[in-house]
Amino acid sequence: MAYSIDIYDSKWKVVSAFALDEKLFCDEIINPTLIHEYYLLQMSNARNNPAKTKGRWEINGSGKKLYKQKGTGNARAGGKSSPTRKGGGVAFGPRGVQNFTKLMTKKARKIALQWLISMKAKDSEIVGIQSLDFTAPKTKLAADLLTTLGLASKKIVVVLDKNDETLKKSFRNLADVKYLLVDYLNPYDIMHADKLLFTEAALTLLNTTK
Repeated sequence: MAYSIDIYDSKWKVVSAFALDEKLFCDEIINPTLIHEYYLLQMSNARNNPAKTKGRWEINGSGKKLYKQKGTGNARAGGKSSPTRKGGGVAFGPRGVQNFTKLMTKKARKIALQWLISMKAKDSEIVGIQSLDFTAPKTKLAADLLTTLGLASKKIVVVLDKNDETLKKSFRNLADVKYLLVDYLNPYDIMHADKLLFTEAALTLLNTTK
């Protein structure tokens, strides 16, 4: 099924329709497993690994034997850094060296992303706009635009074709609004957004096979 995205102007009037390439964006062969794999890859590769415990060789203090070997009635004990004692080292604890990196081919990532876009298009969660031309960075202009487009109080990802500091500064102070270049679209942002707001130029780039 081919999808068509309505392109609006800043007054919420449809001025044209943008057709997504049906060879790239279709829902007949969507594979949720591949999408899930890409999502897990993004989450895992962004994971920090701060958990670390000290081994007995890293505990500061004397290594002197706590008491004599025989005659006390107690078990034969070594130094206080033993894992069996309070304040001692930890046996087999996390060392902060675990590698959570996952791998996935570029082709598979691209296909999974296209399927996610197709799902958003199928659910009418993609909005197109002719252009975003702000003469100065104004949060109020960005907020008024989203209100006009009926996108206020929603989680929005604004997708542009190129970097624009004026737009970035206009949108960054709005709650639940994220600014992305089309080349940086990713599963997490797509799946957690209520609507994707594309400029027409960004849709053109999205429609281009690489």
